[in-house]
Amino acid sequence: MIQHEKINYLEIPAKDIKAAKSFFSSVFNWEFIDYGPDYTAFKDQGIDGGFFTSNKTVNSENGSVLVVFYSERLEKTQQKIEHAGGTIIHPVYSFPGGRRFHFTDPNGNEYGVWSDKDIR
Repeated sequence: MIQHEKINYLEIPAKDIKAAKSFFSSVFNWEFIDYGPDYTAFKDQGIDGGFFTSNKTVNSENGSVLVVFYSERLEKTQQKIEHAGGTIIHPVYSFPGGRRFHFTDPNGNEYGVWSDKDIR
């Protein structure tokens, strides 16, 4: 539901839109709607958004907003990410409230995954 003055949409750069679609379809079961060769959108993933063609990448080291996923089975999600071609850049670590790790997708964009569960 679209809500007044709430975050509604994210746009993420991707050097290779096809690789982004393949990765996120494989790991998170996302479906996409293409809007020409330089843009693809996703919806119903906690927030809607899209990937646009760009040679830039996003990462927290450069001050970018970090997109963080939730998982009930952190290690299983990590395995899916690695199997689909993602790279773990910060292994699982504990923090007050849970555990998390960071990864990059095949385009080099950084994301986090966290869990408040200790199911392995």
